Amino acid sequence: MPSKEITDDLELLLRVAPPHIRDSLHHQADLKNLIEVVMDLGRQPEGRFPSRAIYLSDQPISREDLDYVVHRVGAFTLDNRAGIERTLHRISAIRNRREVVVGLTCRVGRAVFGTVDILRDVVESGKGLLLLGRPGVGKTTLLRESARVLSTELNKRVIIVDTSNEIAGDGDIPHPGIGTSRRMQVPRPDLQHAVMIEAVENHMPEVIVIDEIGTEAEALAARTIAERGVQLIATAHGNSLDNLLMNPTLSDLLGGIHAVTLSDEEARRRGTQKTVLERKAPPTFDTLVEIRNRDEFSVYHDTSSVVDAFLRGRSIRPELRVRKAEGYEVVGEPAPLPVEEPRKQRIKEPAPQEPAGRKTIRIFPYGVSKDRLMRAIKDLQVSATIAKTPKEADVVLTLKAHEKRQPRTLKDLEDHGLEVAIIRSNTVSQMKAYLMQAFGLQDQKNEEEDALSEVAEAVDRVMSFGKPVELSPQSAHIRRLQHQLIEQHGLGSESRGEVPWRRVIVLPTRG
Repeated sequence: MPSKEITDDLELLLRVAPPHIRDSLHHQADLKNLIEVVMDLGRQPEGRFPSRAIYLSDQPISREDLDYVVHRVGAFTLDNRAGIERTLHRISAIRNRREVVVGLTCRVGRAVFGTVDILRDVVESGKGLLLLGRPGVGKTTLLRESARVLSTELNKRVIIVDTSNEIAGDGDIPHPGIGTSRRMQVPRPDLQHAVMIEAVENHMPEVIVIDEIGTEAEALAARTIAERGVQLIATAHGNSLDNLLMNPTLSDLLGGIHAVTLSDEEARRRGTQKTVLERKAPPTFDTLVEIRNRDEFSVYHDTSSVVDAFLRGRSIRPELRVRKAEGYEVVGEPAPLPVEEPRKQRIKEPAPQEPAGRKTIRIFPYGVSKDRLMRAIKDLQVSATIAKTPKEADVVLTLKAHEKRQPRTLKDLEDHGLEVAIIRSNTVSQMKAYLMQAFGLQDQKNEEEDALSEVAEAVDRVMSFGKPVELSPQSAHIRRLQHQLIEQHGLGSESRGEVPWRRVIVLPTRG
């Protein structure tokens, strides 16, 4: 079912605008699409629409115009926001050094019903849900809709912790868009974490909904709520999983990250450096959703697996959902470009790298020890399983000796579309060599070593000359390792640029 948009009474917002601005807006054919009205002292008032912006008057805004609006809206809170009773409209103030209002942004608030359908199964699962996305993409609207569905349709006890009254509107009576959810207002933004805990301790909710988790105290409060068995649906500062993991304050929402020093034996077993990054604890949220735009959502159903893979330099494909007129469609991620590869692969030949996030490889061992193969899979922690029959497999792993003795059998398997990989001997080391080639682990290891060697050279230069040194662009995983190594030398670092050219800068001192 397509989403149905319900706009709060726009006339209530227009009534607080000075008469000459109100009259100008009434002459706009697309008034129903109005986004916001901007009024800055000494400048012409501006009306903003989805695809255009216009001046609403030839006369600049006066102090009388600003006072006209301020006296007709609710009280401004410490975050300089006010509202209109029982609506979702938001009036934000800009003040000068004397705390006098010199600018206003009057934003139209809309309750949109039906937007949650694309995530309804996730919302109703009872699991913690974290929404990420750029400002204006519809995160708060989804929170409001989730609260309505859970409270009104599923009869759950839902409490909204509403810091800026954006979810449930201004005034003591909440907006009907939240259904039968209860709303707790926050007197000051810095008390949001305390109200979150108060909601759990005093009102026995089954679900808590909160917008914009942004501080360490709020992240800790969120973990406390999750540990008490309460479903938490929230948004956080950050557009994507990468942003959140790189944020030292909020990475705890995904389990937190810390550096672990491995023994020489463990580092060799893993095929990694001695110092690696690992997840500290279970994530606060079971499911993470990146909102690409209002009609496209990337859903990560198992946050812990996603984070663990990310820290190992791999990625897990999200489930990509696209809104359609009749509902939504799961379309997945774009497939990688096809690479022509030989059917038979020997260890001495370079095997094709598997794209990051590839599905699990199902291996049928033909004349190869299943126990040793399983040990190799576990040691490398790769996404591979052992198939019971060739029909269930993606690849047949066999020995060079079997290829010589039974070429017809292997030829039949190839004719059925199976890839045949050949190793020299029935040993764990040979099986590991095949798996490392299949998953591109050897190249990844070499890439990490080269990148960290570059750090060592840069550190020497910075210590010698006291000037910043820019490193080569790297993946997010390698940049983390570089930041960590630089910190161990007592120097500072920062990342600059956009992906795929984002790189680390080594600084003379810590920031």
